Amino acid sequence: MSSVVITRPRPLVLGDLIALHRSRAAQAVRDVLLVVGAAGFVGALAQISIHLSFTPVPITGQTLGVLLAGTALGWRRAAASMALYAVAGVAGLPWFAGGTSGYAGASFGYIIGFFFAAAACGYLAERGVDRSVLRSLPAMIVGEIIIYAFGLTWLALDLHLGAGATLTAGFTPFVAGDAIKAGIAAGLLPVAWRLAGHRHKDDPQA
Repeated sequence: MSSVVITRPRPLVLGDLIALHRSRAAQAVRDVLLVVGAAGFVGALAQISIHLSFTPVPITGQTLGVLLAGTALGWRRAAASMALYAVAGVAGLPWFAGGTSGYAGASFGYIIGFFFAAAACGYLAERGVDRSVLRSLPAMIVGEIIIYAFGLTWLALDLHLGAGATLTAGFTPFVAGDAIKAGIAAGLLPVAWRLAGHRHKDDPQA
């Protein structure tokens, strides 16, 4: 006796709407361009950089780019874009904070966190959480928590800091700004869906 398992396709993410009805070759080109474009977008936002005297971690716009890239691209492309961002930056492409490149020192943990945060946000977006502010905001918060988890751990180990000093150097000066970025990202995604035609005929969420 055989049984048939019916699987429900995952909801589309915004990146899927580009070249949706084209050939697989066209979709492959789309995916490459999205990965490179997202890495470049985060690199561009990294140039919005403010260095503080008491910490090696600068204030940048990177987090906003990571959250948006993750939710717009889905987890595979998002992870690939942040891997490209990290590897190319270490290799010498000057798109880390303030036009720097190479090993990012005590703040490199945040860059590692970008990879996992973007993948997590993409995974959640593939389950349709990016369609409303109330659902997308928790996803953005998850991404922020992942970035801080890696960033603070690396910072503490690299500089041999205790818990209090680590929070002062790597969390307290940034949390308010990152909360604002999370709110902006959570608001932009539903707006983007409306502009793209939220009830897309090929979207299983429709």
